[in-house]
Amino acid sequence: MPQHVAIIMDGNRRWATQRSMPRALGHASGARRVRQIVEACSARGVRYLTLFAFSTENWKRPAEEVSSLVGLLVHYLQKEVSDMHRTGVRLKVAGDLSRFDQRLQNLMASAQALTAQNSQITLTIAANYGGRWDMMQAVQAWQAANPSLTVADMDEAAMRPHLSMAYAPDPELLIRTGGESRISNFMLWQMAYTELFFTDTLWPDFSAPVLDQALEWFCARDRRFGASSSLVAC
Repeated sequence: MPQHVAIIMDGNRRWATQRSMPRALGHASGARRVRQIVEACSARGVRYLTLFAFSTENWKRPAEEVSSLVGLLVHYLQKEVSDMHRTGVRLKVAGDLSRFDQRLQNLMASAQALTAQNSQITLTIAANYGGRWDMMQAVQAWQAANPSLTVADMDEAAMRPHLSMAYAPDPELLIRTGGESRISNFMLWQMAYTELFFTDTLWPDFSAPVLDQALEWFCARDRRFGASSSLVAC
């Protein structure tokens, strides 16, 4: 069982279009799917779940759609945090949060503080997140913490604590819904050896049985990390 699963929740807009609905309803249906998948991952022993909710590139979408996505973040935090806390979910938010208004930043901070001691599963919401941004801010934070830093001092182990998700192991499994086969600037540093599972299922239709298909597929993978398969235990 992978300890860390990451999901790109794609297909909300197409799901709505197929039903002649406004895009906002597609995003709302996708948001309602989150609780079921968090519960399913927790029940299966996954310790970390990271959901790509809002990318740095999503600001390029129409203003009405951006407003809808941000509103869903507010609604989710207001509605779900007490239940998450009750069921042992630790909530983390990763990304450049400075672009969000103060109300949303306060909600994020309060939710993280409330659930900080929970240990059943860590749910990370990636909001205004991009893999390139993450690496750049890590280098900047590293430099700020070590003003005399030189190129000779740089190595992976020293930079890792400055990444936005340094508290979590690298994801072993990435699931992307919606039929696209790319990672779209998501956790670029952390996904060096992640297994990539792509499904045509649109995110609002993603369910525990489809999650199980991805987990079964993962368990059949031969994860060598550059070594020969004879050196890796099953």
